[in-house]
Amino acid sequence: MDRSLINLLLEGNVMPETQSLPVKPSAPWVRIPDGTKVRLRTDNQEGVIDGLTELVTGAGRNPDGRTQYRVNLGDQARTLVVEDDLLVLVDAEGLALILKQKVEFRRLVTLRLRGALGDDRFVRPA
Repeated sequence: MDRSLINLLLEGNVMPETQSLPVKPSAPWVRIPDGTKVRLRTDNQEGVIDGLTELVTGAGRNPDGRTQYRVNLGDQARTLVVEDDLLVLVDAEGLALILKQKVEFRRLVTLRLRGALGDDRFVRPA
C-alpha cells in the first residue's frame, strides 16, 4: 500500500468515496549497465555502453528525462544514443552480453532489462 495512503489512514483522514486511490508511478527506469554490448538501430553498428552523459545533444533523452548513453564503437569512436535507438546483444541462451561479467550477473541484468524492454530489443550479434 502507498505510504501516503497509510499515513492518511493512521491519522484518521479517510478519503471520500468520490476520490480515487493515488496512482502508483510507473516502474522505475532500468539503466543498461556499462559494458553491455549493443547495436544501433539506425545503422547496425555494434558497440559497448560506456556510461551516461547529461551533456545531451539533440532532443532525444533516456526515460530518466536527462541523459543519453555513450556508446563506444571502437577505434576511439563514441556516439551519444538514446535508449530507444539501441538493441541489446545476447548470446545463444538469450543472456545480455556484458564485458567482464559472470553469467549470474548477466542473467540478473537480462531479467531486469526484459522487464523494461520488449522482446524485439534483444538480438544476436551480426
